[in-house]
Amino acid sequence: MVGKTKYDALFIYGIVYLVFIYAPVLLIVLFSFNNGLYVAFPLKELTVRWYAEMVGNPGLTKALGVSLRIAAVVSVVSTILGVLAAKAVTRYYLPGRTAITFTIMLPLVIPSIVFAIGLLIILAKFLGLQPSTWSVIGGHVLICVPFSMAVLISRLQGFDKNLEEASQDLGENAWQTFWRVTFPLAMPGIVASFLLCFTTSFDEYLLAAFLSGNDTTLPVYIYSQLRFPQKLPGTLALGSCILVVSFVIVTFAEYMRRRGGNTDQNLGI
Repeated sequence: MVGKTKYDALFIYGIVYLVFIYAPVLLIVLFSFNNGLYVAFPLKELTVRWYAEMVGNPGLTKALGVSLRIAAVVSVVSTILGVLAAKAVTRYYLPGRTAITFTIMLPLVIPSIVFAIGLLIILAKFLGLQPSTWSVIGGHVLICVPFSMAVLISRLQGFDKNLEEASQDLGENAWQTFWRVTFPLAMPGIVASFLLCFTTSFDEYLLAAFLSGNDTTLPVYIYSQLRFPQKLPGTLALGSCILVVSFVIVTFAEYMRRRGGNTDQNLGI
């Protein structure tokens, strides 16, 4: 009886927690179909006009394109660097390995505003460069590599090192062993790293606000548009589209994670 009561309490807590987390997100989707400028009940009538206006908004589509390009480049570069760093940390003895790992992970604990100001000072005062898309990419890589490295260290430590040693005993060199053994086994972690870095870069605001220059990213553009009530419905429509795409990405990431787990079991890891 006590166990059943505890289970019911946990179940109710889980439902309340899910409502607390997802209700605001679902309201965004709901109000994106409201034929009115203001977020308020009752809804006037259902419409898709805001989605049509969103597609026809050149400023929004340009900012979306900038964010997608930056996130794509950042996720690729960060994942490559994360793979190399994780490989070095998990497979080789490095003098000062703890200090090196701590230094790489440092952007995770530095406040974003401090990090953004520091990068802007280095960019303008010491390098003599103007804020641009490339400066945003550089800043995002610095904050995404720690996420990538954390994911990939966990993945590379999750399978037997004897598989790599067996490959080398059979005549493969280090590079062939990496591509034929390590890379396929680490693929779920690589995909997870790519998706995590992509979403981190795509959603980041502070660094982009300081370093973007004339090519504003989507978060910066959205924030600038919130001052105008007539722009809010289009922003809600865009948020709904991002929510759907995020759901697809998360579903695919979970599929890859499960696939990776099945692969490990089949290999006896």
